[in-house]
Amino acid sequence: MRAGIKGWAVALSLSASIACAQSSQPSCSRPIYLTFDTGHMEVAPLIEDVLKRQGVRASFFLANELTRTGGTSLDDEWAPWWEAMAEQGHVFASHTYDHVYWRADLPDGSFRVRASAGPLQGKNQIWTAQDYCRELARPGERFEEMTGRRMLPLFRSAGGHTSPALLQAAQACGYKHVGWAPAGFLGDELPSEQYPNAVLLERALRNIRSGDILMAHLGIWSRKDPWAPTVLEPLIEGLKLRGFCFATIDTHPAYVQSLPPMTQPLIKNSDDSIRQ
Repeated sequence: MRAGIKGWAVALSLSASIACAQSSQPSCSRPIYLTFDTGHMEVAPLIEDVLKRQGVRASFFLANELTRTGGTSLDDEWAPWWEAMAEQGHVFASHTYDHVYWRADLPDGSFRVRASAGPLQGKNQIWTAQDYCRELARPGERFEEMTGRRMLPLFRSAGGHTSPALLQAAQACGYKHVGWAPAGFLGDELPSEQYPNAVLLERALRNIRSGDILMAHLGIWSRKDPWAPTVLEPLIEGLKLRGFCFATIDTHPAYVQSLPPMTQPLIKNSDDSIRQ
């Protein structure tokens, strides 16, 4: 399946690339929004290569997850990579620092949560709205340390699990939630034995529509036949051939009006203080 899509795409890839607008260009009339959540990061440089080659800017939701090398996705090893991705024009938002899953609303207005990373991994916790807001802010603080830039005031909850109360709490401290379209679930976290890459590629090319938010990861531990980057390039090429163009989440109609200019670099004075 991949060879067929690849061969079909090569013949028209040049004209498709010219016709397809970049994320910041107003001529992007049939936008789709490619987003990535963090993961084990082994495939992250390969994904970067594909995005560069295809001229696509994506949106990344950052958590501090365990990596293949035994570190974490926001540690010093990965700081230069995030800085380079920011320089390339991608945009960034929170995925909670310790990849914290909402589990339940409690009668007193607090939440039952469980982290899948960090020192309390796998343990149920009871958090107030203020606790959750603090967790949403932590990736942005680390991102600013790594890149000198600010994240968007957006977030994606771990697993996409939310409640109206959780969304209201996040909104109260300035964060708006970003989910994904049903067709935009690219399936990279599904078992490859049941959902091989060729099936996921064909399904995405058939079902994705203009305006859809797409979601994948920078590496999934459980999948034996990795989705990325194998499917990513033929998917991008095939979507371009269907007349779609790729935009970043800060240009999405649901978010653009509420976003301040958050992503510009911060400038260090000679005394190392930071100013706009």
